[in-house]
Amino acid sequence: MKRFIHLGLAATAIVVLPQLGFAQEAAEAAEAEAAAPGFDEIGPYIMTTLLFCMAGFLVFFMAAGFAMLEGGLVRSKNVTMQMTKNIALFSIAAIMYWLVGFNTMYPGDFNGYFAIGGQTVLDPVGVAAADAALDYASIGSDFFFQLVFVAATASIVSGALAERIKLWPFLIFVVILTGFMYPISGSWKWGAGWLDAAGFQDFAGSTVVHSVGGWAALAGAIVLGPRLGKYGKDGKVTPMPGSNLALATLGTFILWLGWFGFNGGSQLAMGTVGDVSDVSRIFANTNMAAAAGAVTALILSQVMYKKPDLTMVLNGALAGLVSITAEPLAPTLFGALWIGAVGGVIVVLTIPMLDKLKIDDVVGAVPVHLFAGIWGTIAVIFYNGDANLMTQLTGIVAYGVFTFVASLIIWFILKAVMGIRVSEEDEITGLDMSELGMEAYPEFSKG
Repeated sequence: MKRFIHLGLAATAIVVLPQLGFAQEAAEAAEAEAAAPGFDEIGPYIMTTLLFCMAGFLVFFMAAGFAMLEGGLVRSKNVTMQMTKNIALFSIAAIMYWLVGFNTMYPGDFNGYFAIGGQTVLDPVGVAAADAALDYASIGSDFFFQLVFVAATASIVSGALAERIKLWPFLIFVVILTGFMYPISGSWKWGAGWLDAAGFQDFAGSTVVHSVGGWAALAGAIVLGPRLGKYGKDGKVTPMPGSNLALATLGTFILWLGWFGFNGGSQLAMGTVGDVSDVSRIFANTNMAAAAGAVTALILSQVMYKKPDLTMVLNGALAGLVSITAEPLAPTLFGALWIGAVGGVIVVLTIPMLDKLKIDDVVGAVPVHLFAGIWGTIAVIFYNGDANLMTQLTGIVAYGVFTFVASLIIWFILKAVMGIRVSEEDEITGLDMSELGMEAYPEFSKG
């Protein structure tokens, strides 16, 4: 009997004790689950981080768009140089924005005007919810999304100064622009600086990004001077057609695509139904403005030149995009249409104006990004109830004075110290061979 009792107790232990252990583990798991934040708490963080990553991918692809656009609008003897500049400037921007730019642009508590930050540090591997910024997004996604914007600013400068600038002085300027100039001025609005406190409105960067690139390009074009033979003594403008309009068209479509990330990601949130709906509204308005800019430039170039000009149409689409960037959320689709259409008019009228002033902008970057950027920043007042004209003009002037003056000083210093322009012989030969020793289209060269 004792033997049977012992066997029964053993069997009971075998069956019951694991169940008790499992019950304890289940209770502990339930307790941990109850203590962990629910999806309502972590969902916005996850979705906004995802938005930044996806939008960042799209804006990154704009680097290819700028490269293709510039490669198509320069002559074949300078294509390799434009490709080199574009991949180099993006890479430099990535390093400089990590080294100092990101924490200069978003310094936290500062005087509202100026603060040089340090290196960007990402969230730790496998960061716990308790240690994450659940009210926003991961540091890595935010850093990457902001980084691709600064690279776009540098690309604007590249196209305007094509076909006669030396490689290394240009890249030194990119170091200063992406590491210091753009982040300092960007902090005034997006880093909660003095312009933000004053009520200046610029949703995705008509001024913060595009006008800054345009002012830097304008200063460079003035210091650098026009290409050889571009302007005659009698004031006649000599056309210098690009090498590949198919490539330029491809570049424009890539930029158009990337702009959905540029403007849509600037919603900076995707954690609610309203946020997601707003992102889709931004997409629709962005597309409408681009289409209106292209059609307007198509019609206006037909009227002015008796034949449509494809380069004007391409720049018209881009000008429409720049114009809507300062406020892509609030307008109706009709509002986006007429704002973009005005951008198309601006491009067609101001490209010849620059030629009259003998300012040689190879790809039309200044009319597209600076002039249309100014217009877009002003147009905010028509649909954003928080904007007023004087504050918008204050922001435009502040960014213009800072960027243009600083750029002029840097370009003059580079010109005095190391020279920024290639020799006449090298310019005639082409920068591909004189600066790099390789051609984009070697099978078409002579000899």
